[in-house]
Amino acid sequence: MPERRTVALVTLGCARNEVDSEELAGRLEADGWELVEDAEDADVAVVNTCGFVEAAKKDSVDALLEANDLKGHGRTQAVVAVGCMAERYGKELAEALPEADGVLGFDDYADISDRLQTILSGGVHASHTPRDRRKLLPISPAERQDSAAEVALPGHAPADLPDGLAPASGPRAPLRRRLDGSPVASVKLASGCDRRCSFCAIPSFRGSFISRRPSDVLNETRWLAEQGVKEIMLVSENNTSYGKDLGDIRLLESLLPELAEVDGIERVRVSYLQPAEMRPGLIDMLTSTPKVVPYFDLSFQHSAPAVLRSMRRFGDTDRFLELLDTIRGKAPEAGVRSNFIVGFPGETEADLAELERFLNGARLDAIGVFGYSDEEGTEAATYDNKLDEDVVAERLARVSRLAEELVSQRAEERVGQTVRVLVESVDGDEGAYGRAAHQAPETDGQVLFTNGENLTVGLMVDAKVVGTEGVDLVAEALPGSLACTEEAAR
Repeated sequence: MPERRTVALVTLGCARNEVDSEELAGRLEADGWELVEDAEDADVAVVNTCGFVEAAKKDSVDALLEANDLKGHGRTQAVVAVGCMAERYGKELAEALPEADGVLGFDDYADISDRLQTILSGGVHASHTPRDRRKLLPISPAERQDSAAEVALPGHAPADLPDGLAPASGPRAPLRRRLDGSPVASVKLASGCDRRCSFCAIPSFRGSFISRRPSDVLNETRWLAEQGVKEIMLVSENNTSYGKDLGDIRLLESLLPELAEVDGIERVRVSYLQPAEMRPGLIDMLTSTPKVVPYFDLSFQHSAPAVLRSMRRFGDTDRFLELLDTIRGKAPEAGVRSNFIVGFPGETEADLAELERFLNGARLDAIGVFGYSDEEGTEAATYDNKLDEDVVAERLARVSRLAEELVSQRAEERVGQTVRVLVESVDGDEGAYGRAAHQAPETDGQVLFTNGENLTVGLMVDAKVVGTEGVDLVAEALPGSLACTEEAAR
């Protein structure tokens, strides 16, 4: 009988990383590894790191050190780093963090089982040398699909497992294994980015933009529906570019209705949209397609023209407000969220006031605010006109206070409305929680039920908003919805 091998995956960072972890889990399970939830119960703890900003990198290092502390106290024998930070720094991370028994890049994912077995057996796998992954694919998007099979693309694994691991009926299982029982799951739409924002290092370690084929996205969505998933969230570095390397920049508009028709899927959400690439047809599709929620995760970053030009981005306050007016003209209750960077090199008080003018007029449902800090390898890190750290900190605090006030006001505007909520948590002490159409997982607040006694995870419930707690809504499930849940329970 084969020796029992156990592995735990610890995931940090964004939803894209969560998809990558589930692909790694699928590969490992297919090769006989037993997946366990807690690192202390695993022979090998695999930490899927984030390499985006300094705080995320610190969290990744802390997670690796925490897993390393388990050695000698439980089952854990090895700790391995994967993910963006491991890919970005490779040997440098391995040298700076000897507590990690292995630092694996994206090119190691296809052979993850062998890599872990080597490390578990006391062997050494050489950490990779980082490289600019944008150079691995042709410059022309139209030529990339032919080269895609030769490049490691996390989350783009082959659509099917071997016959022995595929389900007896229904869609063949993707090379993915769910790591929780949540009724919501992310689906990779594409990887990489062709934009050259001066503050962002992601394209250098995630590579150039490349789309997944629609058939793979559909197959994975059907499989997730069979696993009990009710909502899928389409993720990538830039969903508005989907299809440009497949010969159809409007491919997302034709894919969304097909995803919405998958049996069992109640909600389709699209994240990571670029304001400069929003098309009238895409806005129409997002605001009028049944089961596709009118949700707009728009990456504004700032609204002062001078700052946006320094960021290598496009737009201004008035054009952004016009875009929001167009969206709300088609779907008045559409959810809109965005992130912003304050204290960017050269940002003036007038620029900051312009950003505040935009925020006051935008009525955003969720706002993320970050203070600028240099990211090595980016153009902005070479700029001369940097602001003092204390100035950046003051502006961060100032805009964060405004953002908190504005999203609370926006939540209050929804009092009295009826919202459709996906129930995600039912706890005897904490009550029942869920998310409405304008709320994405983890980032945008949630709905607390005042009468959630008969609710169960995975139900879609109509509820009337009766109050707020900051960005969160307090709602009462409507009698018709409760009657449906009781009928389903019987």
